[in-house]
Amino acid sequence: MDGANRKPPQQTPAQPRSVAIPAAYRRSFDPERFRWEGIEPTVYKFRAGEVRGMGWRGVQRLTLTSPREVPAAFELRYFEIEPGGYSSFEKHRHVHFILVLRGRGRAVVGTRIFDLAPYDLLYVPPLVPHRWVNEGEEPFGFLCPVDAERDPPQPLDDAEWEAIATDPLTAPYAF
Repeated sequence: MDGANRKPPQQTPAQPRSVAIPAAYRRSFDPERFRWEGIEPTVYKFRAGEVRGMGWRGVQRLTLTSPREVPAAFELRYFEIEPGGYSSFEKHRHVHFILVLRGRGRAVVGTRIFDLAPYDLLYVPPLVPHRWVNEGEEPFGFLCPVDAERDPPQPLDDAEWEAIATDPLTAPYAF
């Protein structure tokens, strides 16, 4: 059969899908308070008891958006660490890619130290131990998008802890 005698396939009209799309919204930012309208800080995380390295001090988390509010598979979070504060020393399978918005801080990533300032970006690969530290005199804040469904933080194993605790550069952060 040649192509000249073929009939074009019948087209079926596309059926409209009924998908609930949330209304657009805006959260105003108050630069005096460095907060977004309607978003209150929550506890950074529950303490992991006496697990080595999992303690933290002076950290607030603000979830700016999540799948409960927008049709997305991620959460956008803002963390703020007060002067003298620090996060837990942890690792997990999900990555971090942070954007610093406020103050200056330090990231301990494996056996490396990164000094961070506003608008710096930092990538932390999966399963690499890391800790955020504020040794400055003003709050240190950064955006941290993550998968909405992700693995929980894990403490460092003995070999990882030993590498950090015996390295002269990172030893001051092994507490």
